[in-house]
Amino acid sequence: MSTTTRTTGGAIGASLDRIDGPRKVTGTAPYAYEHRVDNPLYLFPLRSEIVRGQVTGIDASAAEALPGVVVVVTHENAPQLADTGDRELAILQSGEVAFRNQYVGAVLAETFEAARHAAGLVEVSYAEEPHEAELREDGDLYTPEQLNAGFPTDTEEGDVEEAFSSAAVTLDGRYTTPMEHNNPMEPHTTVAVWKAGDLTLYESTQGAHPVQRTVAKIFGIDRNRARVVAPYVGGGFGSKGLPHANTILAALAAQMVEGRPVKFAVTRQQMFTGVGYRTPTIQKIRLGADSEGRLTAVTHDVIEQTSKIKEFAEQTAAVTRSMYATDNRRTTHRLAALDVPVPSWMRAPGEAPGMFALESAMDEMAEKCGLDPIEFRIRNEPEIDAETGLPYSSRNLVACLREGAERFGWRDRTPAPRSHQEGRWLVGNGVASATYPVFRLPGSRATIRYEGDDKYAVEFGAADVGTGAWTALTQISADAIGVGVDNIELRIGDTAFPFASVAGGSSGITAWGSAIFEAARVFRERHGDNPSEGDEVQARTPNNPETENYAMHAFGAFFVEARVDVDTCEVRVPRMTGVFAAGKIINAKTARSQFMGGMTMGLSMALHEESLVDGRFGHVINQDFAEYHIPTNADIGEMDISWIDEDDPYVNPMGSKGIGEIGIVGSAAAVANAVYNATGIRVRDLPITPDKLIQ
Repeated sequence: MSTTTRTTGGAIGASLDRIDGPRKVTGTAPYAYEHRVDNPLYLFPLRSEIVRGQVTGIDASAAEALPGVVVVVTHENAPQLADTGDRELAILQSGEVAFRNQYVGAVLAETFEAARHAAGLVEVSYAEEPHEAELREDGDLYTPEQLNAGFPTDTEEGDVEEAFSSAAVTLDGRYTTPMEHNNPMEPHTTVAVWKAGDLTLYESTQGAHPVQRTVAKIFGIDRNRARVVAPYVGGGFGSKGLPHANTILAALAAQMVEGRPVKFAVTRQQMFTGVGYRTPTIQKIRLGADSEGRLTAVTHDVIEQTSKIKEFAEQTAAVTRSMYATDNRRTTHRLAALDVPVPSWMRAPGEAPGMFALESAMDEMAEKCGLDPIEFRIRNEPEIDAETGLPYSSRNLVACLREGAERFGWRDRTPAPRSHQEGRWLVGNGVASATYPVFRLPGSRATIRYEGDDKYAVEFGAADVGTGAWTALTQISADAIGVGVDNIELRIGDTAFPFASVAGGSSGITAWGSAIFEAARVFRERHGDNPSEGDEVQARTPNNPETENYAMHAFGAFFVEARVDVDTCEVRVPRMTGVFAAGKIINAKTARSQFMGGMTMGLSMALHEESLVDGRFGHVINQDFAEYHIPTNADIGEMDISWIDEDDPYVNPMGSKGIGEIGIVGSAAAVANAVYNATGIRVRDLPITPDKLIQ
C-alpha cells in the first residue's frame, strides 16, 4: 500500500532536462535502424529511370550472380498485396510507372554494399509515355472536394467585388513558394521481420499505431499481428506522419524471405522522392481597405500540385479565413495533377506557405495605408473567428506584437526602405504574425498502473520525434497522478501499448495529455490515494465540449533584422525575436527548443530551401545537402524567444496549445519584410536569393 502524500502539482512548467538526453548522447537510445536483429538482409531499391510509362523487361542475372545477393524483388515475383486502394503504397503490383524514381524493385543482400552494387547491375527496360511534371499557372486545374485536415476547399462571405470597387486602398499581389523537402537528421528507416505470419516493424515514424493500421490492411493480416516499435525518432517534420512506400517495400521484401529481418535505410538522395514534400504554390492575394486602414475585402486564391496517383490538397489559404477582420472574404484552392510523387505534410502544411503570402501582403498594405505594420495588424484584429463564428478561447496576438516590439527595439526602426546602411550592409527590420489551430485528434488511450513503492507506470503508443515528448509527458503524468517526476515510468513508442494518435498537427500533447489526465481521474475514483500494487486503469481522450463554444488557436509574432551586402546581395539575419501565446508551456526548456527550431526553419524557407525540378526528366536535380541548402549554425544569429503567460482553461486539462509548428508560421514573411525594409526590393517569390536583389 502507498502511504506517500499526494503532491499538488508543479511538474508542468518546470524546465526539466530531457529524460532521454543521456541515452541519446551516449548512443544507447536505439533508432529504427539500430534495433538488434539476428542475421539481417539489407535492401537497396531499384528506382524508375522514366517519369511515366511501363516496365517492359527486367534482366537481373548479373545482380543475382554476385556473391551475397539473396534475391532481386520486382513486380514479376513480389507477393500480391491484399489491398491496393492506396496507389502510393501499392508498389510492385504491376509494371506501371507513375513518376521518376518510383520503386520498381529491390535487391536483398548480405551486406548493404553488395545490395547497392547489385542494384546498379539490374537492367530495366521501359515503354515511355508523355508526362507533365512542372506546376504551371496555365495548366489543367481542378477543384478538390476538400482540403487536408478536412478544411473546405473554397469559402466566400459578403460581396467581395463590391467591397473592392469602393475600397480607398487596394493591393493585388502574386506570391510563390517552391517545392521543399523534409530533411530530418534521421532518414526514413525500417527494419521488417516476418515470423509465423506476424509482422514486426522497427520504424522511424511519427505514429506507430497509424503505421500498424495501414500495413495490417495492405498485407491482409489482423491488426494485432502487426507490431510497430518506434521509441526514438530522429525528426520527421511531417514526412513520417504517414507510412510511405519505403515501409511497404521493406515489409514486402521481408515477406519473401520470411524469418530473416530486412533493413532498409533511405539514403539522403532518396529522401527527395517518395517520402513526401511541401507542394509548390502560386498564390494571389487582394486586399482592400478604407481610408483608416481597416480591411474591407480579402481574397486569397491558391494553385498547387498533387500527384495523379493520389490526391493531397494542402490548406494553404485556410489561415486567411480567420486571421484578420473583414466582412468580405473569398478563398479558393485549385490543383494540378501531375506525374510526380505524392506531396504530403511538411511542418505547418498550409499555414507556412499561406502565411508567407498573407503576411507579406499585410506588410505591403500597411505601407500603402501609411501605417506602421504593427498598428495595421492591431487595427484589423477580429472580435470573433470569422470561419466558425465563435469567440476565441484566448487570442493574445496583440500582446505578442507589443511585447515583441519592446524586446526587439521596434521603435528605433527606420520606416523608409533602404534608408539605413552600416558600412557595406543595408539594414532593415521586419515583422509578421503567426497562428496555428489547436488540433485535437481523437482516440488516444493511456494506461496507468501502480507498481508499488509509490511508482506508477504510464503507457501508451505515442512517438517522440525529438520534440521532448518523453520529458513533457512524464511531467504531465506526475501532475495528473499527484507524484514527483521520479515516481513516473513512462513507456511509449510501441503498438504493444494502448493506441495513440499521430505526432502531427501540433496535437500530441493535447491528445495524449488529456488521456493521461482522464486515466488519472478514473484511477483516483477506483483506487483512491492508497492503491495496491498492480491496480491499473485505462482511459481515452475525452471529448471536449468547449470546442463547440470557442475557436482555439495559438498566436505569435516575429521580428527580424536583415542585413544585405550592397555588392553581393548576400542576406544575413543577425537576430530574430519570437513571442508566442500558446497556453500553458509544459516545459520551458524543450519549448524554447521547439520555437527556435520553427524559427530556424522559417529562416531556411525564406533564404535557402528550394527543390528544383527538371521537367524534361521529372526529378529533383539538387537532391543532396550540397545543393539543397539549409542553414547551418553560422547562418543563425541571436534568437530571442519568449511567451505570454496565457491562462486558457478551455483547450484541455493542461491549458496547453501545440507549439511544434507555430514557430515556422509567418517567420519567412518576417524575413522577407525585413529584406524589403533594408533594400526597397519586394521579393514575392521564395527563396530570397541574391539574384532577386540585384537591381
